[in-house]
Amino acid sequence: MKLVGIVGSIAEDSYNRKLMTFMANRFNNIADIEVVSIKDVPMFSEDDDQTNGMAVQYLKHRIENADGVIMVTPEHNHTTTAALKSTIEWLSYKIHPLEDKPVLILGASYFTQGSSRTQLDLREILEAPGVNALVMPGNEFLLGNVRDAFDDNGNLDNGNLKDGGTINRLSNLLIKFSKWVNVLKALKGPEPADAYKNEDLTASGKTDTTIEGVKPGDPDWVEKAAKLTNAASGKDYVKLDAGILTVDQLNWFLKSIPAELTYVDDNNQFLYYNHKAPAEKMFASRTPQQPGSPMSAVHPDKRNVHDHVKQVIHTLRTGKTDMFQLAEPVDKKNVKWVVNNYQAIHDEDNIYRGINEIVIDFWPIVKKYLEMTGQTLVDDPNSKVDANASASTKEEAATEAPAVDASASASESETESQPAPAPATQAPAVDADASASEEDAPAQPEVDADASASK
Repeated sequence: MKLVGIVGSIAEDSYNRKLMTFMANRFNNIADIEVVSIKDVPMFSEDDDQTNGMAVQYLKHRIENADGVIMVTPEHNHTTTAALKSTIEWLSYKIHPLEDKPVLILGASYFTQGSSRTQLDLREILEAPGVNALVMPGNEFLLGNVRDAFDDNGNLDNGNLKDGGTINRLSNLLIKFSKWVNVLKALKGPEPADAYKNEDLTASGKTDTTIEGVKPGDPDWVEKAAKLTNAASGKDYVKLDAGILTVDQLNWFLKSIPAELTYVDDNNQFLYYNHKAPAEKMFASRTPQQPGSPMSAVHPDKRNVHDHVKQVIHTLRTGKTDMFQLAEPVDKKNVKWVVNNYQAIHDEDNIYRGINEIVIDFWPIVKKYLEMTGQTLVDDPNSKVDANASASTKEEAATEAPAVDASASASESETESQPAPAPATQAPAVDADASASEEDAPAQPEVDADASASK
């Protein structure tokens, strides 16, 4: 279960943050708790609308992608902090990520009452019209005399609760909250079939990686964004997870990969492709003017293609599948079989951060395999093509993804169906377990021929 932990204090030395950090570290067997800060959220003001600002949008996306929220707050003058109240104002002004979201309230204070009055106040705020959070009833956790509650390790951000009974009460409360979240999820029922239509292809929101100050779709987006961010270039070095390369080396490396690579971020903004060939020679044609464009511009909305693209993105964003593949023959004159891999990208906290699309002609790989093994391909008159066999999905996916049109992998000019390689005499042996059974593979999102190609 994925939970977001919001600390109501923005103080450098915060016992409430210490409590939240302890929960995230100690009870990771119960839930995956991502602790987020509200220190960068500006004071609420309708005269200075920051709804689309980085800090507010960051919280919005984290809450929307979580199963529930934990709020830990100190008590200031019998109420919650101004910082947390202001944050909730932003999250209920033009956006409403807390609506119908399960919330658990906890708090710590210097004195014996343990933030009881602020918890009551916060509950009323969260249940107010416009917020409409689902606050877990009863089961208050009031940590009083907090200065004596943790062991002394010299670091306020870390440390353990000393009292075993307190730890057990906190553990039991988190278990109850997890069960309550699951009950609410069951009552809500399965996701509506058209939930994917809420995907915003216009990149009108923002994430913590959005480059502000240059309009999405600007044909000079790359140069303008690089100037705004003082981006490394040329012979500048970039430290990666497992190496150091110059920007030039990164470009050479990515262009040398025998595939077309595309990166779309979690705001549905097309950011990058490895420019290894002119658009007319690509399977999914792209141009240097397109990076920075929203997906709505990359995919013209003809034949309702936007709905198909939304289905693909929603399926990956919500974790119904981490990857699916499309394969099709293209090019009448030359044998070419193209595979599109749509892979969900996640950060180190397993948060969805976009899509990596890889387009590759896999026939040379098959051909090399046949040459190395001495095997050949033959037609099997009894074979049936499983429309779902191309999808690599999570076995635990709760719902099926909609069907995919196999024509989705190639650009429009190259989508005519082509014959398969000429059959020979001996088919290679196939392990019956090598592919997923029909029951294990959910149907894929329906994708138009333009869904993978940038026009």
